[in-house]
Amino acid sequence: MVRFLLGITLFSTFVSCSDSSESRSSVFFGGEIVNPTSDYVVLYHNDSYVDSVKLDDQNRFSFQLNNIEDGLYHFDHTPELQYVYLTQGDSLLARLNTVEFDESLVYSGKGSEINNFLIEVFLKNENEEDLVNSYYELDPEAFSKKIDSLHSAKIDLLKELDIDNQLTPMALAMAQASIDYNTYINKEKYPFYHKKGTGEETIHELDDDFYGYREKIDFNNKDLTYFRPYFDFMKWHFGNISYMACLQNCSTDKKPVSDRLHFNKHKLALVDSIVKQEELRNILFRNVAMDYLLREHNPSEEATVFINKYKSLSTHKDHQEEIDLLYSGIKNLQPNATLPNIAVKNFNDEEISLKDLANNNKKNTVFYFWTADQKRHFRNVNKHIVSLEKKYPHYNFVGINLRTNFTQWKQMMDEYKLDKDKQFFGENFKELQMAMIIDGLNKCVIAKDTVVVDGFANLYTSL
Repeated sequence: MVRFLLGITLFSTFVSCSDSSESRSSVFFGGEIVNPTSDYVVLYHNDSYVDSVKLDDQNRFSFQLNNIEDGLYHFDHTPELQYVYLTQGDSLLARLNTVEFDESLVYSGKGSEINNFLIEVFLKNENEEDLVNSYYELDPEAFSKKIDSLHSAKIDLLKELDIDNQLTPMALAMAQASIDYNTYINKEKYPFYHKKGTGEETIHELDDDFYGYREKIDFNNKDLTYFRPYFDFMKWHFGNISYMACLQNCSTDKKPVSDRLHFNKHKLALVDSIVKQEELRNILFRNVAMDYLLREHNPSEEATVFINKYKSLSTHKDHQEEIDLLYSGIKNLQPNATLPNIAVKNFNDEEISLKDLANNNKKNTVFYFWTADQKRHFRNVNKHIVSLEKKYPHYNFVGINLRTNFTQWKQMMDEYKLDKDKQFFGENFKELQMAMIIDGLNKCVIAKDTVVVDGFANLYTSL
C-alpha cells in the first residue's frame, strides 16, 4: 500500500506532462530519484544504448520515446540499474531512493502494473533466498514440493493481476518468465547444493520428473535473451548438463573431470547444438569463455586452443575483442610482469598511476577494490584492512573504488573517515576490470615496486 500511495503522489506531479505527451506510437518514461548518485539516467534496450537524460534541479528525469519496440528495457543510474517494461502508448513514472534502490522503486501511470509486478517478484525472490538455501538438504521430492509451493503462490498473484488489468500476451509472458525461470534455477542448482550440504560423496539420483520443466523451455526466446532470470537459467542449465554428461561419458570412476578445458569445450558444444538464436548464442559463448579464462588465470597453449574454438563459434566481434583483451590482461598480471599503466584519481581529482602508487615506498603494495552499492562488503573490507595493516605493517594497502559517482565516493570517504592517502577513485571501470582482472570484490593484486608479485590474490586467503 505504501508503494502504491507513493506512486499516486508522484503521478499527480507529472500528470499534465504525461497526458500531453502520450500517443499511440510514443512512450513517456519519467520519474524522480531521491539521493541521486549520478547526474544522468541512461536507457538501454537489450545491450544497445537508447537515450540518456540529465536530472533537473528537482532530481527528476523524463524520456519521450517515439516508435520504440515493445519489450524489456533497463535504465542505469550509476552504479545501479533495473528493468523497465515499455509498450507504445505507455505514460510511466518511477520513483526511487538510491539508499534502497530496488526496495523503494515504485511505478505509477499507464504501464505501471506489469512493472510493479516484476519488481515485487524480484524482491520476493531475494527475500526467499535464505529459505530456499535451507531446502537444499531435503530429498528431491520434498525439495520440489517446497519450491513448487513458492512458485504457485507467485502464479496466483499473477492471475489476480491479469484479471484486474488484462495484460497483453507479451507482458503476461514476461511476468510468467520472471516467476518460472527463478524456480527453474533452483532446480538446476539442487544436485550440487544438495551434495555440498549433505556431504554425500556422489550426486544424488534424480528421476525424470524432477527436471520435467525442461520440456517446456524455449531456448531461442529473443524477447527474454537479456532478461536476467532467463539468462541465469541458461548458464546453470548448460553447466549442469555438461557436468552430468562428463560424469557419465568421460569418467571411468564416476568422478567429475577436473580438466577445465575439457569441461568448457563441452559447454560450448552443447550451446552450439541447442541454441539457434544468434544473440543468445553469442552471450552464452562469451559467458563460457569468460568463466574459463577467469578461473584458469594462466596463459597456456590450452587456453589458446580454447579461445580459437570460441572464436570459431561466436559471431560477435566486440565479444571476441573483449575475450582477447581479457586474455591479454591475464598474461600481463603474471608474476614478475610490470603493473598495468592505468591511472586512478585521488581525493583532489588528480590522476595518479598504479605504478606511482606502488613505487612510493619499499613496501609491498596490495591493491584491493570496493564499490558503494555493496555496503556490507565495503564495511567488512574496511574492518579487514584495519586488521591486515596491524598484522602486516610492511605492506601498503591501497583501496580503489569502482562503479561509484565521484561525489558520492568523496562523501563516503568523509563519512567513514577513510585515509585519503590510501584511497583512490577508479573512473574507468571497464579499463580497470580488464587490466586488473577484477572477477570479484575480494580480488586483490600484490606488487613489489612496479612488479607483480601475485596478480590473482584473494584479500581473505592470500595474506
